[in-house]
Amino acid sequence: MRTTNAARLLSAGAVLAALALLPACSGGSESPAAPAAGTAAAVQPPAKKAEQAVDGLPGMPPVLDPKDVYAADRPGNLSPVVKGFPSLVYVPNTNSDTVSVIDPKTYRVIGTFRVGRQPQHVVPSWDLKTLWVNNDLGNSLTPIDPRTGRAGKPVAVHDPYNLYFTPNGKYAIVMASNDRQLVFRDAHTMQTVKAVPVSCYGVNHADFSMDGRYFIVSCEFSGELLKVDTEKMEVLRQERLPFHGAMPQDVKISPDGKRFYIADMMADGVWILNGDTFARPTLLPTGKGAHGLYVSRDSRVMYISNRGEGTISVFDFAQNRLTAKWRLPGGGSPDMGGVSADGKVLWLSGRYNSEVYAIDTRTGTELARIHVGSGPHGLAVYPQPGRYSLGHTGIFR
Repeated sequence: MRTTNAARLLSAGAVLAALALLPACSGGSESPAAPAAGTAAAVQPPAKKAEQAVDGLPGMPPVLDPKDVYAADRPGNLSPVVKGFPSLVYVPNTNSDTVSVIDPKTYRVIGTFRVGRQPQHVVPSWDLKTLWVNNDLGNSLTPIDPRTGRAGKPVAVHDPYNLYFTPNGKYAIVMASNDRQLVFRDAHTMQTVKAVPVSCYGVNHADFSMDGRYFIVSCEFSGELLKVDTEKMEVLRQERLPFHGAMPQDVKISPDGKRFYIADMMADGVWILNGDTFARPTLLPTGKGAHGLYVSRDSRVMYISNRGEGTISVFDFAQNRLTAKWRLPGGGSPDMGGVSADGKVLWLSGRYNSEVYAIDTRTGTELARIHVGSGPHGLAVYPQPGRYSLGHTGIFR
């Protein structure tokens, strides 16, 4: 149901002026000049020879640690590309057709600006230099310069429900849900390279294997999963989830790369899948309306937002079990978001409550509840640690 956006709309120039008052991000060390577009920033020493056992997708930066795909995402491990970017939270409000900008230090909205119709996610580009607002029904992508928070001229892209990038930075992949396509586009110009038709309904979320050679896609409206060859740009396998009425959402790979986790808002849990074999997955019940998946900065646990009951489940990778459940006081609808650069705060949109939640990752305590526009969805916390982005609200490696 559409409601009036209570936040006062500011022009892009006003947002820029507000941002100028913010201090720059800390945590990054002195580094050489930022690399040219199309190259990954070296935020950690080159991988040792013994650690280069992963035969990655051609052109993909080497895997830093075969035992942990998130090795580059440690607290404060910011790329030189994002050095000096102000730390902000960008919230797309799907019903208000706006993006709210939050200062994470004060927990206040410092600006709101209009974008295209039904913005779904704010997505960091592979080279970390641009944030793309996915205007799904507006058939466009609005670029945001994260150095200033200024929105640029929209780029025409049809049905951009969600957006990902191949691990070598060559292509952007548009999850064209209504068009029933995976559209591979040039990562910089967004010109179409290849449109891959799919027979499932509602392609929406994805994640890549450790070697980047394939990715798993969830099909929300037909309860199916796809396995897609990254280089050949073709669907390899397609399977229906073993639950009547399944509605898969977010997808994340385990730190060791051996399993994929797929949140399912109708099965009320997370599917655990062997991506290599693509065998029948098993279901881990977590809570009503399981939706978003976010890995901690130390790669130990994963936070699972249960949108239908206002809770966050904590899954321990080593123990292979849930170790905690945090309940939002007064309830809520925790949806999509990300973890702060220092790993101390989990930020989630409140999809049906026109609010955003800031949650302490050590205790599960709600730190703040911030009013934004109507229908907040795939918010991006930016910048975050990592060498490059695979898309969505921030999958960094």
